[in-house]
Amino acid sequence: MRRKVASNLLWMLADRGLQVIVGIGVVAMLARALGTEGFAHFQYAQSLVFIAASIPLICSAEVVVPRLVARPDREASHALLAHAFAIRMTAALAGYVLMCAYLAFTQQPADTWIPAAILCTAIMLREPFGVVIAWMQARTHNRPNVAFNLLALAAKAALIGALFVAGVNLVPAYATAFAIEPLIAAALLAWYYLSRAPRTVPSRDAALTRDLVRDGALFWISFMLMVCARRADQLILKPLVPLADLGAYAATMQVLDNFTTVATILAAGIAPIYVFGQQSMGAARRNVLRITGGMAAVGLCGALLLAVSAERVVALLYGQAFGETVVLLRLAALASTLVFADVALSLLPVYLRKPRWVAMKWALVLVTTVVVDLIAVPHLGTRGAVLGYAVGNAVALFFGLVLALRSQPATAVASA
Repeated sequence: MRRKVASNLLWMLADRGLQVIVGIGVVAMLARALGTEGFAHFQYAQSLVFIAASIPLICSAEVVVPRLVARPDREASHALLAHAFAIRMTAALAGYVLMCAYLAFTQQPADTWIPAAILCTAIMLREPFGVVIAWMQARTHNRPNVAFNLLALAAKAALIGALFVAGVNLVPAYATAFAIEPLIAAALLAWYYLSRAPRTVPSRDAALTRDLVRDGALFWISFMLMVCARRADQLILKPLVPLADLGAYAATMQVLDNFTTVATILAAGIAPIYVFGQQSMGAARRNVLRITGGMAAVGLCGALLLAVSAERVVALLYGQAFGETVVLLRLAALASTLVFADVALSLLPVYLRKPRWVAMKWALVLVTTVVVDLIAVPHLGTRGAVLGYAVGNAVALFFGLVLALRSQPATAVASA
């Protein structure tokens, strides 16, 4: 069993690592093809879509996977997945409509709303069809999903590469290439599951629907708050700074998103044995604090290296047009060290099954980020947004430390 779990985890980590590597190359081509202003429009559209994509997660894997494990019967699992799919698809349609309403209300230019409308089709594909991924996770068999992701990723990268080589500099064209990836992945997931699923159509169960929505609501709120906290800066910046400055800031955040993904990968590899596998809360808490120290050290070393080589990184990825990104990247890289420590501390509320703590943390981070940005951005521009990023990360870290240090280790807790 341990070998099966380890193999499954390695496949998941390999999938994530390859996505990061290919993503860096894709972003480099985008920035060079679109320039600072076109890149700003594209990244702003992606931020809107990223927020809208949190709406379909009302019935997340944290709710679906444990139920699938507890209900291994094929018919029961099939009914559960059908209801989760219906909930997510309904929420995805609502998310698409809300995003379009926001675009109309704020009177965004065509360079923003056209790519946003194209990119947002992904939310009707990723999360609804993602119930199949939850089914695979419950069976500890993620290898097919990794293969499907890599095929879809390769198709997207090839199409973007073709557009780049052809000299295309139209934002909607690249948005269409991005939309190809979730379409291919959704089609492959649907084929894989339907070829193995019962042929019956489950009857509608209102009680099951209510349970899934109720149990997933807190996880959903937590995730939406986190997404808003991570993307509010670009929404605040757009009307207050020139598009070229927004493009430079978006490029900075793109590099940091890929860098801080290392923290998530490390946590995913360490947590199952050293945190979730502990029967004693005291042992789990001690390990979380040790992991926090180690990951903070890794983050600091990586941040210093990124700050020192910022000029070469920006020149390699984005070109000379993104000169302002160098200064922003050096400032923000040091603040990203806090993310590594925060990701480690977040393992404790997951172990204790306390999503309320996570929701409280991200609500506090969101409020802090918005307040700091609204005060600092009008005076400091994009550097004010970097300040908001740093202060928000500091608040998240402080909140996590307080919870970890105040948790009482005397009570034995079952492994999450």
